[in-house]
Amino acid sequence: MTTQRIEISSRTIVFTVFFLLALGLLWQIKDLIFSLLIAFIIAGALRPAVATLEAVKLPRLIASIVVYFLFLFAFFYIFTLIVPPLTGELTTLFKTLPQIASVGLPSVSSYINFDFLSQNLPGLTNQTIEFIKGLFGNAIFITSTLFFGFYFILEKNLAEKLLGDLFEDIEVKKIAHISERAQKRMSSWFWGEVALMFVVGILTYIGLTLFQIKYALALAVLAGLLEVIPTLGPIISAIPAVLIGASQSPVSGLSMVALYFIVQQLENNLVVPLIMKKVTGLHPITILVALIIGGKLAGILGVILAVPTTLLLETVIVEWQRLSR
Repeated sequence: MTTQRIEISSRTIVFTVFFLLALGLLWQIKDLIFSLLIAFIIAGALRPAVATLEAVKLPRLIASIVVYFLFLFAFFYIFTLIVPPLTGELTTLFKTLPQIASVGLPSVSSYINFDFLSQNLPGLTNQTIEFIKGLFGNAIFITSTLFFGFYFILEKNLAEKLLGDLFEDIEVKKIAHISERAQKRMSSWFWGEVALMFVVGILTYIGLTLFQIKYALALAVLAGLLEVIPTLGPIISAIPAVLIGASQSPVSGLSMVALYFIVQQLENNLVVPLIMKKVTGLHPITILVALIIGGKLAGILGVILAVPTTLLLETVIVEWQRLSR
């Protein structure tokens, strides 16, 4: 019997060590990477508006300031308008959800520890709220993200300026093309998601109001926000609505199942093809894997950024292979 020898060259060892060190470094600066990714998405979403103002002879600096200011004003205005009343309503909802579930589903009450849920769901709600407050309270993260976003919008041909001295012209052009392509996909994804969240939230609120379901505003906003999580988001948002409906009457519970099913079907067959078209083109399994990995690595923020990150990586790989042929 011959014995096979496996030899590992010093070059392979050095490459492996540097690769692991690079992964460790990326993990240490993950906040910076998240900041750059969010800024890249924002810049991609706002660039068309800046280009429109430039087309009417407005200087790019002024156009960038106007568009960026209007975007930030609208975002923070909506945030301050919705979050305070929504926080109170969601807190009340989660505090009463165990009692609602025990009334709506008495047959399973003996199998579920509702006291445990009653003690822990409010804590989970508070943790989520604290996460949001902490995210917006992180001055360094917010400032750097806003600065990067504005700089990405302001500068034309940023890839050429940053990488021109490090790579050959042909490689720089490839990177610039890939960056532009990725930013266009990010822009389409961003505005598509905003439109989806708005449409689903409005449709859900109308349905909940017609059926006179409690906490209609909180449930509708929850349904809209969870649209950012493909596949799993609509299912998660339907659970509290069904429980609340069932606690009011069996007919209301079944009505909530029908309502969320109809909204989901309208979304999948009408709204998504009309708004998103084929922006993502990602397989559902790929999306689920990305969501799980994102959640494990970075929690809520990782789940939110899972799909755009996957889109970015897919664009880089596909476009680089196409340009390298």
